[in-house]
Amino acid sequence: MNDKNIQDYLDYLKYERKLAKNTYDSYYENLKQVTTYFANQNILFLTKDNIRQFLGQMECSAKTKAHYLTVLNSFYNYMILVEKLTKNPCTAIKMPKIEKKLPNYLTIEEVDRLLDIQCLKPLDYRNKAMLETLYATGTRISELINLKFNEISFDDCTIRIMGKGKKERIIPIGDVALNYLKLYINDYRRFLLKNNTDYIFLNKNGDPISRVGFFKILKELCRKAGIKKDVSPHTLRHSFATHLLNNGADLRIIQELLGHENLSTTEIYSHISNKKLEEDYQNHPRAKIEKE
Repeated sequence: MNDKNIQDYLDYLKYERKLAKNTYDSYYENLKQVTTYFANQNILFLTKDNIRQFLGQMECSAKTKAHYLTVLNSFYNYMILVEKLTKNPCTAIKMPKIEKKLPNYLTIEEVDRLLDIQCLKPLDYRNKAMLETLYATGTRISELINLKFNEISFDDCTIRIMGKGKKERIIPIGDVALNYLKLYINDYRRFLLKNNTDYIFLNKNGDPISRVGFFKILKELCRKAGIKKDVSPHTLRHSFATHLLNNGADLRIIQELLGHENLSTTEIYSHISNKKLEEDYQNHPRAKIEKE
């Protein structure tokens, strides 16, 4: 993109706002798509009708359209800040209505089956330690694969996580996960180690395990456990939060453990809990009127 205004805005996001790389990349790609669509127009002078036209022709979800609108709204607000504009054309455009879907999660019985890994080789012990840690702490997969030795305290039974926005949080880790983590580190990690590295979870080549690598492992373990659900690493994070809430944990504690900035993000687990409550209630002998 050769537009100086867009480049100034992207520099602002990178160096002043210090957006995470994934977020920055998504803003960059969205603006690239907009400038490609309006190749013969200056993006600075788009009208609300232009933007509605762009969003209307897109064959994508409401969530994706909402993201484009968020990016454009932020861009125009920045242009007002640097006195290139006086009005934001996005102001009069309603945000697309996004249907809230409840996160997919595993039952406790399914988690037990998934974690019932027969450990015979170093890779098995690594997989067991990874999944136990992920479920015990509710970390994001990016946080798990970037875990290093200096971020684990075996004495305090905690791990230190550098989360989104470079915000640090301390998470307790239970005895079961901690024991498998110790076992893998002390007895089996050395069989995978090829070069000196502080990353804990390594692949068979001795490199830090990747998101794609973990996803493949998880899919295969789900297949072996007979779990038919569409399971991703985030499913275990959802399961962690849902099971905590169902067992009486305070929503604000769960918010802190997950590293959510806003409580509203964590409240989705209340909807899961309420839905389960409704489903369980249907088992009450007088919940339904019998038809004659």
